Amino acid sequence: MACANAARVRMVRDMTRTLLTFVDDVYEDLELWYPLLRVQEAGFATRVAGLELKEYSGKHGYPAKSDLCLAEARSEDFCGLLIPGGFMPDKLRREKKVLELTREIYEQGKLVAFICHGGWIPISARILQGKRVTGSRGIKDDLENAGAIWVDEPVVTDGNLISSRTPRDLAAFGKAMVDFLTTR
Repeated sequence: MACANAARVRMVRDMTRTLLTFVDDVYEDLELWYPLLRVQEAGFATRVAGLELKEYSGKHGYPAKSDLCLAEARSEDFCGLLIPGGFMPDKLRREKKVLELTREIYEQGKLVAFICHGGWIPISARILQGKRVTGSRGIKDDLENAGAIWVDEPVVTDGNLISSRTPRDLAAFGKAMVDFLTTR
């Protein structure tokens, strides 16, 4: 279902406690669902934004339904952003709206959390210059070429950026996200 044709009622809630995440086909299943469930357990709402209101398929076949069109997302409505990996970030980093949202959320001092190949979006949003980050070894050169300082650690926090390597680091990543969100 295309966003322009979607009829829906905008839910009113405390947006300072709502986390945004991006979704498209071939997202890394665990890197989306594990952190979302962790922040929900901590009392935060979540919104899943895609190019269209539809069900997307994860890298391992797990479905994720978007409940917000990217075109309608506004940075001021969220306390932060989660960017899971998979092949999805390579597609979405070509979308102007994705880069604008990422940059605005970062510049507002809100959480920007990314894992594995999710770092491709902050690279394209040009927010990593001089920042300590981690990510999949597969994008280590990309992160460094964007001016980031890549370190091989399970989770790295630099200001309002939280990054992680792979699904094996999800426990540390989820904890870092919740700690950041609950102390703000």
